[in-house]
Amino acid sequence: MENNIRTELQKAFDNNSERELLAVLKKYPQLFYELYSRKYGPCPCFPEVDFGGKLRCDFCWLNDNSDGPEWVLVEIEKPLMQCFNKNQEPTAELNHAIEQVKSWERYFNENPLEKKRIFGAVKKFRFVVVAGSKEEWSKEYAVKWRWQNNNETKYEVRTSDVFWRSLDIIEKNENAREGFEIEMRKPSQLEEFYKSRELDKHYTWY
Repeated sequence: MENNIRTELQKAFDNNSERELLAVLKKYPQLFYELYSRKYGPCPCFPEVDFGGKLRCDFCWLNDNSDGPEWVLVEIEKPLMQCFNKNQEPTAELNHAIEQVKSWERYFNENPLEKKRIFGAVKKFRFVVVAGSKEEWSKEYAVKWRWQNNNETKYEVRTSDVFWRSLDIIEKNENAREGFEIEMRKPSQLEEFYKSRELDKHYTWY
């Protein structure tokens, strides 16, 4: 199984294809291991969740913290997308990806009833953009930019290498492999899921 994952993931990287990477992630959700806070008995992952007519997150899942439901919303970009220009400034592509995520936040701030309808209850969102190569993000100016961004804004940026690291952990660590059994469900099942957890009843104040 792991050999198949590695082959398909490598192909998506070789082609620098967002579409192929999305397909691999839908097929092998264990590649989200590093992005999940809960490593044992994780909640299911939902792809392509639409809201607001023109908005869509690539993936989302519930992080059921004891202090209230946190929903993780993820935007996937090309795995080798150029994130900085020759002046060591963020590219238009990286800025666009972050603006997309900001538009999700604006939508839910302006439409609290839609937020409740889609997710049941939300104490907070965790917004994640995954883009670019480990090599580019390892450069000093990129490291400093990402540290400041991830510490001072709500919009977490991760390198696409996060999927390779997840695969390495799953392959080498039997406990991680057995504990992180994650299910990919259809977006139409999202309401059924949060009602099964009674989020809309237990967290009526969110």
